[in-house]
Amino acid sequence: MMDDLDHIMSVMATAFEPHWGEAWTQRQISDSLVLPTIFYRLIGPAGESPNLDTQEAFAAAGFTLSRHVSGEEELLLIAVRPEHRGQGLGRKLLEALENDARGRGAKQLFLEMRSNNPAESLYRARGFSPIGNRMGYYRLKDGNRLDAITFSLGL
Repeated sequence: MMDDLDHIMSVMATAFEPHWGEAWTQRQISDSLVLPTIFYRLIGPAGESPNLDTQEAFAAAGFTLSRHVSGEEELLLIAVRPEHRGQGLGRKLLEALENDARGRGAKQLFLEMRSNNPAESLYRARGFSPIGNRMGYYRLKDGNRLDAITFSLGL
């Protein structure tokens, strides 16, 4: 049976286009998961969470990875497999993250994204507002640069 790291990496392999260079390596994820401030959530194709009480098969369709520090939560990664996009799973993952972050005592939720990321409409629909811009922050494999936009959501 797949463990959670395998599920995360399986989604990561399909969800991030190599051109943007946003996918993390297995080493980056595994090193992060041992930290007490890092949290993740998996979601299945129907919006379900893995059932830890049974050995039934679980196919991850998406995940979030976040970091909690001093009353703030930062969304590090969110991913949904391309074949499951447009079904509300990104919204469900963000709703779950907001609830989880509140439960950990977060008052603010932050994220940073490249300026042309199509997920911006999802973030804005959830109430995130832009609070900062880093000019030319992301360097693409072809040498071009894109701005980074920081968003915040009060919890």
